[in-house]
Amino acid sequence: MNHATHPAETLPRPDILSRANFELVVRRIADDIAFGTDDSLFVGSGLEYAQSRPYEPGDPVRQIDWKLSARMPVAYVKQHETLKRVAMYLIVDTSASMSVSSTSLSKHGLAVWAAAAIGLVGLRRLSPVSVLSAGTRHQHSRSDGNPSLSPDDLWRDLEPLRAHDVDEETELGERLTALSARLTRRSLLFVFSDLHDPEALGVLRRLGHQHDVVVLHLQDPAETGALRAGYFRGSEAESGQAFLAGGQQRWRETCTLARDLAGADVSYLKLVTNGPLLSPLRQFLLTRAVRMRGQR
Repeated sequence: MNHATHPAETLPRPDILSRANFELVVRRIADDIAFGTDDSLFVGSGLEYAQSRPYEPGDPVRQIDWKLSARMPVAYVKQHETLKRVAMYLIVDTSASMSVSSTSLSKHGLAVWAAAAIGLVGLRRLSPVSVLSAGTRHQHSRSDGNPSLSPDDLWRDLEPLRAHDVDEETELGERLTALSARLTRRSLLFVFSDLHDPEALGVLRRLGHQHDVVVLHLQDPAETGALRAGYFRGSEAESGQAFLAGGQQRWRETCTLARDLAGADVSYLKLVTNGPLLSPLRQFLLTRAVRMRGQR
């Protein structure tokens, strides 16, 4: 079976495969999500400035060099040469809530597959990539967090993330805040999380005004009101707080969440663990590429 061409629930858990088989599946997924896309997915929305020249009829107004034109008798437009390659940061939430699942593939597993494939596509497009954990395990990571063009570095950074930990706490908001403080250039950030950290949303909105931010929101069917069950007792994965709920209860209104993030120029995609991975992810990236071209 070609795991890369079937719904997400048929993908195996990433931690049960050998490293060679894990890499094989990642390559297949990367091939599929990259089909029909272009470099604009990973090079950022900016261009390298070359020079300014006098305005000519037909030049786009958005290319006018307003600072120079204000000092000159005629208008000038900016000329650009090459697309800027921006660094990619893949922030994977590895906390306990990502591991609790009502399906064969958990949110954590789906996040690892998506992050690995997007990272590999980024390397193929010559964008340096860094993979970071947003759980407490990052304290023990050997990675320096610097983006790299080396596939070996990508596989090395992914390896400790493949296994889940039901005792791990989320540090998504804290991790994003620390990353924001050390980024000196506009970067591309992919965040893979169930967004259970209440501090994360505010940080994501702030980052959206400074960087190119993409949120892949992972959900379990039990969180969308699609759990085929009556009332049940449970406990929150990270806090341990007990609760009583119904199988049709929706835990978070994703439309409100998506609208809040969109207001800060943060791209948003929801992926459910019992749904497809490739088709929505590929369509999302294609739509995003078209939007980015329109902003240039």
